[in-house]
Amino acid sequence: MRLTFYGYPNCGSCKKAQNWLDEHKIDYEFVHIVDNTPTKKEILSLIEQSDEKPRRFFNTSGRVYRELNMKDKVPHLTTDEMAEYLASDGMLIRRPIVTNSEKITVGFKEEQFAKTWL
Repeated sequence: MRLTFYGYPNCGSCKKAQNWLDEHKIDYEFVHIVDNTPTKKEILSLIEQSDEKPRRFFNTSGRVYRELNMKDKVPHLTTDEMAEYLASDGMLIRRPIVTNSEKITVGFKEEQFAKTWL
């Protein structure tokens, strides 16, 4: 099954993840997370598929996260409110997000990719 890879071309983690998938000959469709930011509904679906807490979907090291003072906001937000913020700006989303509609990985850790995608 072909994976959907939500990423950003200049993202170092995305490049590492793409290289890993390419090395393992795993087919994926690249979705530019800023040009084609997932909708609130799509984000809620990704969160539901994931074993991760919703706050793990935030790119905590990003400029937009800091500018919006999300560090102070996120602990008080509902999952629905978090999804609303994430859908408002693709740069708020931790990347890459890789999914096959059943499983999902958020960020890139080689051991997690091997466990999930091999």
